[in-house]
Amino acid sequence: MLTVFTPTYNRAYCLGRCYESLKRQTCKNFKWLIIDDGSTDGTDTLVRQWIEQEQSFEIRYIYKENGGLYTAYNAAIAKIDTVLAVCIDSDDWMPDNAVEIILREWEQRGNEKVAGLAGLDCLADGTILGDPFPAQETINLIPLATGRYKIKNGDRKLVLRTEVYRSVAPMKEYPGEKNFNPHYMHLQISQKYDFLVVNQPLCVVEYQPDGMTNSIFKQYLNSPNGFRDYRILELSFPHTALSYRIKKNIHYVSSCILSGKPCIAASPCKLLTLLLYPLGCCFSLYVRYRGKIKG
Repeated sequence: MLTVFTPTYNRAYCLGRCYESLKRQTCKNFKWLIIDDGSTDGTDTLVRQWIEQEQSFEIRYIYKENGGLYTAYNAAIAKIDTVLAVCIDSDDWMPDNAVEIILREWEQRGNEKVAGLAGLDCLADGTILGDPFPAQETINLIPLATGRYKIKNGDRKLVLRTEVYRSVAPMKEYPGEKNFNPHYMHLQISQKYDFLVVNQPLCVVEYQPDGMTNSIFKQYLNSPNGFRDYRILELSFPHTALSYRIKKNIHYVSSCILSGKPCIAASPCKLLTLLLYPLGCCFSLYVRYRGKIKG
């Protein structure tokens, strides 16, 4: 069985679209777990109405104090009680056959040597984000993230074995910081596991003006400790291109400056970090400027 988990914060205006897509699923062998990250817009009342009326699948609702998306992931992973789990954001929805595809692919190909499935995201008009995966059985997210696959990258939809999620959860929480990226866990997992390739859309995405994608500089400014740790992980990957290490080092130095933390001692590539320190300083100034504009 599958758990679809949805972290949400003040998204009552669009959460219903996600719900309607779940009602249309051709396979109902799933649960929907909603993690309300401190909403104040009546999300609780709306969801409780759905719970009372829904008979074809189970809906669970958990309210928590606002802490950011990654803390909602922590809360969800602690409560999931199915073999597989997939996150569908509150402003996204699933194609009508997505659950059927996930469970069929896992039944036919799933095993304990892989983390789960890697599928595609698409827009409402069916346009795939990025290129499809290479025609191979499995894929690893690290070479995908570092550009070793010669394909146009884009958002992907990951379905994970719950026990694999729990091997890296809960994520470290940073007091006062709400923008740490949960993809950190997926990259940690990819240091040990590959994902089965599913070259079919499993999620339809729509980017909101208040979403993470559209406020990246504000995130850099407001969550520097989390991004510092994220860059340390990225810089620890072996066999990456020099251009990749340069870019990540500049981001790393910037995050260190913004967080007030030392950077050379903790860097996985100290010499390059030292050489790029001036550019990192300049980028931190740019982040302060852009982050305040977005704020």
